[in-house]
Amino acid sequence: MPELPEVEVTRQSFAERIRGASVLHVRLGKALRWPLGCAPEVLKGQTVTGVTRRGKYLWLALDDGGLLMHLGMSGSLGFGPAGGAPGVHDHFDLVTDRGTLRLTDPRRFGAVVWSPGLESGMAAKLLGSLGIEPFDEGFTGAYLHAALQRRKVAVKVALLGGDIVVGAGNIYACEALFDARIDPRTRSDRLSKPRCDLLAAAVRGTLLRAVEAGGSTLRNYRNADGDAGRFQSLASVYGRAGEPCVRCDGTVRRIVQGQRATFFCAGCQKR
Repeated sequence: MPELPEVEVTRQSFAERIRGASVLHVRLGKALRWPLGCAPEVLKGQTVTGVTRRGKYLWLALDDGGLLMHLGMSGSLGFGPAGGAPGVHDHFDLVTDRGTLRLTDPRRFGAVVWSPGLESGMAAKLLGSLGIEPFDEGFTGAYLHAALQRRKVAVKVALLGGDIVVGAGNIYACEALFDARIDPRTRSDRLSKPRCDLLAAAVRGTLLRAVEAGGSTLRNYRNADGDAGRFQSLASVYGRAGEPCVRCDGTVRRIVQGQRATFFCAGCQKR
């Protein structure tokens, strides 16, 4: 599933090129997770005024409202000159005078939804429960400690929830906990303030490195230029079960938490 780094890299790969573009036509393919929410003709003639990100959503601002986009489990956005006919998995085309923004999604869990604004309509409903952005100044160890005190679940499960901080998806939660030397099975309300300081910094640092590496491509993720991510090759624990720890003489283990694979080193990650 594309996580925050992949969505941010996607945004960066086309945001400036589409800014100021005029919408010429909208094509809808097979139904996605939610309906568009407006007649496609309403978007014709509008200008794209910017592209921002909130969590794993992209907001394509228009003269009147905007389009909230989500890549779902397997989606990707491509932006370039108008090409041939859409393929079987191409479900949305925003044709502009600067190129076509196309959503390709084999599993159709993604979405493109019109909303009158980020704080109203469908956008407000979908974004309202999201936690703080990891790059916000307010995401500190103190904030994380206070939030985790209200949970009685394993810290990795708490990070994946998305209501404390957005973006700490499975790969990145594993890597951040490794960097902070915290066992992912540790109950969240038992983490001390100093350890939460380390964890907040590790989450932010991990996600920054992932964005710089173009995100992670485990299966089919590509950015809007068709480039794959490289972070998976830089991972210290994720996907390395049975291999030596890069930091101590331990061995990377794999367990399942909340139906997700967790990778960690019991030798240097302590409860």
